[in-house]
Amino acid sequence: MKVAAFFAGIAGFELGLERAGHETVMFCEIDPCARAVLEHHFDLPIASDIRRVRALPRGTELVTAGFPCQDLSQVGSTNGIRGPKSGVVSNLVRLLRNNDVPHVLIENVPFMLHLHQGRAIEYLTKRLESLGYKWAYRVVDARAFGIPQRRERVFLLASKQYDPWRVLFEHSYPPDNRVYLPGIACGFYWTEGTRGLGWAVDSVPPLKGGSSIGISSPPAVWLPDGRIVKPSIRDAERLQGFPADWTLPAEKLKRRGYRWKLVGNAVSVPVAEWLGKCLNNLATIRAMQLPMREHNKKKPWPAAAFGQKGEAIYAVDVTAWPHKTKGKSLETFLKEPEDLSYKAVTGFSRRLTASSLVYPDRFLKALRAHAKRMEGN
Repeated sequence: MKVAAFFAGIAGFELGLERAGHETVMFCEIDPCARAVLEHHFDLPIASDIRRVRALPRGTELVTAGFPCQDLSQVGSTNGIRGPKSGVVSNLVRLLRNNDVPHVLIENVPFMLHLHQGRAIEYLTKRLESLGYKWAYRVVDARAFGIPQRRERVFLLASKQYDPWRVLFEHSYPPDNRVYLPGIACGFYWTEGTRGLGWAVDSVPPLKGGSSIGISSPPAVWLPDGRIVKPSIRDAERLQGFPADWTLPAEKLKRRGYRWKLVGNAVSVPVAEWLGKCLNNLATIRAMQLPMREHNKKKPWPAAAFGQKGEAIYAVDVTAWPHKTKGKSLETFLKEPEDLSYKAVTGFSRRLTASSLVYPDRFLKALRAHAKRMEGN
C-alpha cells in the first residue's frame, strides 16, 4: 500500500511498514528535530502541520497516525481527546472525510481506553464509522516481538473494504509474566520510588519521552552482577527496533538528551512490521471463530474490540501477544550500558525505603553497594 504518515515522529510506523513491503509517499510532522531525522533517512515530501494539509498524494491507500498522547496518558495532563495536544487528531478526521482513503492505522497509549470512560476511543471509532469504516483495535506488547521493553500500545485498524478483526486477532499467545529470580536483569524507573517502580523482569519499563527541553529520563537496569545501569541512547533506539544512531541528525538542532524524547514517543518498529504483514493479508484471511462477547457500554472499554456502524461493539478475549519471538535477554541486549550516578541511586534509595512498595530484599542491597562503588565519582 501507499502510505501517508501523520504525526510521523521518527518513522517507527513507516520503517516497519516498509519492511513488510509497503511504500511511504509523504510525512507530516511538526517537531523540527523529528523532521531532521526524517529528512536524513527519506527523500520524501514532509509537511510540518496537519492543520494546513488539505489533500493527500494521489493513490494513498493507508493513513497512519501515532497522534500525541500527552492528554491521554496516565502520567500526562489527562485532559482527554479534546485536550490541546491530543485534540489535534480532529484534523485527521477532517482529512479522511475529504480524501477517500481505504485504510487507517492509529496508535496511542492504553490509558485512552479508561480515561473519561473511554471517551477517546469512542470518539475515534464513532468518527470512523460515520466515514464508512469498519474498525478493530488491540493492545499489543512490544515484548511479543523479541524486544526487551514492556511497552503496551493500542493499535486501531480501520478499513472500508475488509473486516480488520480477521487479521488483527488471528493469533493470541500467552504473555511472558515471569517473576524475579536471581540472575535475571530487571528494569525500573529510577526517577520514581515513591508511588511505583515500573518493575519489569528481563525487560525495561516503557521508554519515556523525557522533557521538552532535552532532559532525558531513561529507565535503569539492575544487572545480575549487581551493577545499576541505564541504557545508552543507542541502546534505547535498538529497544524500539531502530538501528543505532537513527536519531543522530536531531543533534544538529538540539542537545543529545532530546533524542530520548524522539525515541520514547516513537512506534516500535517490529510491531509496525507485524501490522504491515497483517495488512498484506487483509483480503485473504477467512472468517474465524473468536472468543468474543457484546461490549457493555456501561463498563470500561476492553483491551481488544471491533465494530461497525449500525452494529454492536464486540469485546474480544485475546492477549497483548499476537506473536511470540524469543529475543535476547535484557542483559545481553544492552551493548552500551552506562552506570547510574551516585546522586541518582542514592536519591532513588531514599524514596524507596520511605515508601511502602514491595521489592526483592537483595535489590536494596544492590542499590547500596552500587552507591558505594560510585561514591568516589
